[in-house]
Amino acid sequence: MLYSRIEGAGKPLLIVHGYLGMSDNWKTLAGQYAQAGYEVHAVDMRNHGKSFHSDVFDYDVMVQDLIDYCDANTLDKVDIIGHSMGGKAAMFLAVQHPERLDKLVVADIGPKYYAPHHQDIMEALNAVDFSTKPDRAAVEETIAKYVPDFGTRQFLMKNVYRETQDQLAFRFNLPVFNEKLDNIGEAIPEGSRFDGPTLFLRGDKSRYIKDEDFSLIKSHFPNAEIKDIKNSGHWLHAENPKDFLEETLAFLKA
Repeated sequence: MLYSRIEGAGKPLLIVHGYLGMSDNWKTLAGQYAQAGYEVHAVDMRNHGKSFHSDVFDYDVMVQDLIDYCDANTLDKVDIIGHSMGGKAAMFLAVQHPERLDKLVVADIGPKYYAPHHQDIMEALNAVDFSTKPDRAAVEETIAKYVPDFGTRQFLMKNVYRETQDQLAFRFNLPVFNEKLDNIGEAIPEGSRFDGPTLFLRGDKSRYIKDEDFSLIKSHFPNAEIKDIKNSGHWLHAENPKDFLEETLAFLKA
């Protein structure tokens, strides 16, 4: 069963984080959605955060995890917000189980195939040797050699936790990610579609959704709106949370 943070009361809203992320990344926004009248379920996907580790890691099992989670929490129909990998999982869920979804929000990811492109980050994570019992500063120093961007480093460092009193570790399942990295980029099956209300948000500085992807999006999600979040890259919900909240609530409440 997936770990989750639940708050608020009202219509169920499922929040699904991206690759290497966790529900904790959404803490502030989740609170704001709860204040806006939603029962917010921010989940940790398998091999992430406080959820279980598994050698099986692809979108089929991620979708089943979400269905099992909804069943266990008697959530018959939900609105869903998914970012990056979470957005892809939400798309797979929408086309496979449209009856379980009311509204779909996809943040900065398209239905197309993406080649593996996290090599620098994977190199950084694999360079950390926890057997030497490094402190947090030493872990960040190692990561900084490969990942110069401060924001990305802070995002990765959120996954470092105290496994025992004198031993740090990563929360995510790095060995499985090394093996299954290609699965993250999988495309939505050709010909599959979700006819429900859908909103695609992209960071105006991000290259994940290009203008030429719009026709593919519309073929899978004929009722999709596509909007830009200004002054943001791939982590649009963290870089411009104000506009992200406004756009998502306007769509969800409409």
